[in-house]
Amino acid sequence: MDFLLLIFAFVFGTIIGSFLNVVIYRYNSGTSPLKGRSRCFACGKTLGWYELVPIVSFLIQRGKCRGCHTKISWQYIVIETLSGIIFVLVFLLNKTPLETAYLLTIFSTLLVIGVYDLRHQIIPDGLVAFFAVLSLAWFLWTMHTGLGLSQIFRYPFVWTLLAGPVLFFPFWALWKISRGRWLGLGDGKLSLGIGWFLGATLGGSAIMLAFWVGAFWALGIMLIQKVASLLGGASYICRLSMKSEIPFGPFLILGVFIVYFTHINFFDGSISLFNFL
Repeated sequence: MDFLLLIFAFVFGTIIGSFLNVVIYRYNSGTSPLKGRSRCFACGKTLGWYELVPIVSFLIQRGKCRGCHTKISWQYIVIETLSGIIFVLVFLLNKTPLETAYLLTIFSTLLVIGVYDLRHQIIPDGLVAFFAVLSLAWFLWTMHTGLGLSQIFRYPFVWTLLAGPVLFFPFWALWKISRGRWLGLGDGKLSLGIGWFLGATLGGSAIMLAFWVGAFWALGIMLIQKVASLLGGASYICRLSMKSEIPFGPFLILGVFIVYFTHINFFDGSISLFNFL
């Protein structure tokens, strides 16, 4: 693929990432992400276009507001960079324009959900519903245009149709049994869309990977804290214990990204690293 096209994809992705940051900060705040100029949260200064150039403005301003010199959250540059990388990876897949637009919408939505969950420890119903409905609608549309809707009820396509509810049920059961103490129902709603997006085996692989990564991350942080405590120091990363509440949505979304681009399948032991190259 033309290198210049990939550069364009990255730049365009960072611009979309800048908009995603606005969505994350304004979602459920009563303010539309499509209205109003961006302002500094500390001094209220209206930001000029030169202060809103993705990545570049953050680096030039050294992560500070030009007006009051208050530090700007690293979330801005991280999301812009991740969005740019996602756009490049999707363009490397060489899909049709329609499927490329679909995938970019899906992954952008998942990126917003993951960061929002990290910030507020809640998965927004509106965004997760959009992800699930879009995933199901795409599956039904591709079946209709490719094989016909009647094929949905034949193996193996029926498993994709059932994948959403099947992956949702364990989360719902854990939520019901624990009365919401073990995990939130939002994780189950997210798994509903994951099943329709990836299918049964890849969706299940993404969820398994999410549990493993989440467990290793939590145990690793607690180990670092324990070592720091024994050495008489303090850990400034975060304070975790076995009773701590950890948002699971970001791990689920990380699992989706990894599985989609590598096709890791724990059920048949297959893997296709860099299948987009």
